[in-house]
Amino acid sequence: MFNNRATVLLSGLLALVFVGTGGCGRNSATVTVAGSTAFQPFAEKLAEQYVANHPEAVISVQGGGSALGIQSTLAGTASIGMADLVKLPPEAQSLHPTVVAQDGIALVVHPKNPITSLTLDQIRDIFNGKIVDWSELGGAAHAITVVSREAGSGTRSSFEQIVNGIQLTANAIIQDSNGTIRETVANDPYALGYLSHGLVDPTKIKALQVDKVECTREEIKAKRYPLVRPIYLLTREEPQGVARAFIDYILSAEGQAMILKDGLLPAR
Repeated sequence: MFNNRATVLLSGLLALVFVGTGGCGRNSATVTVAGSTAFQPFAEKLAEQYVANHPEAVISVQGGGSALGIQSTLAGTASIGMADLVKLPPEAQSLHPTVVAQDGIALVVHPKNPITSLTLDQIRDIFNGKIVDWSELGGAAHAITVVSREAGSGTRSSFEQIVNGIQLTANAIIQDSNGTIRETVANDPYALGYLSHGLVDPTKIKALQVDKVECTREEIKAKRYPLVRPIYLLTREEPQGVARAFIDYILSAEGQAMILKDGLLPAR
């Protein structure tokens, strides 16, 4: 799961001035949150609201991917790691996990693409490079632009675990965040990518059905949509101090309502 890019980013985090002990903000009002780029914008909004009500607190939210979230939490350079994974890897088993949301992984195309649904088998064959043209799926005769996340991404790891059997085609375009996936697909009528359901903007991209099931809150909640993963917040030990208070806020009625309003499914 770990890779050179994550190691470089972790080195950057090591250079941060982190105030606190044990990576949990026990003796400080400063908390560093790092990891999942899918959950990053949600965490930023939650942190902004929390700090508005608790001006003595400082919460720094950074991305870098789920692998970085796990690494930086293990190293103590982040108070809280964010990971959006179907299953936490062995190296994360020593960490204390809290599920704060559920998220669907949407398969997305340009709004002008006539394709509305793909099967898991078709998705696997596209990302493996076995299906290479939209005409093979009933669309226009044009090569498919495959767009994927980088190694170390929790979204990519979850996507590949659920679809199963993916050996990503060498022709894939690699992007380093859900936002750049969205922009790439929005600007290419022949692109196919995947990203957090909570970051789908229907004015720019179109979410496809998977096995004839819509990627909607209702279908994700009912566990009928197949591409779903939890959002974890990770700490080195039972969180305390501001880290505990911030996680409790995310799990509160107000925090969970914000998560639902912004497109994810609350954990409670």
